[in-house]
Amino acid sequence: MPRQQRKAKISTDQCVACGCCIKVCPRDAITVPRGIFAEVDENLCVGCGKCVKECPASVIRLEAGSL
Repeated sequence: MPRQQRKAKISTDQCVACGCCIKVCPRDAITVPRGIFAEVDENLCVGCGKCVKECPASVIRLEAGSL
């Protein structure tokens, strides 16, 4: 069975939209479209985990992506 790609997931109810994750994402997969919380484009996310390490609120985690 092939290993499933992990993707960044953001707890949007706890995100403060600081933008730290956007600055470190190498694929520009994260946006703050309405200025309220960040969102991840799973098609662009490569699961590198840089955003997880950078998030000051610790609301980003890596999880198995959608198929």
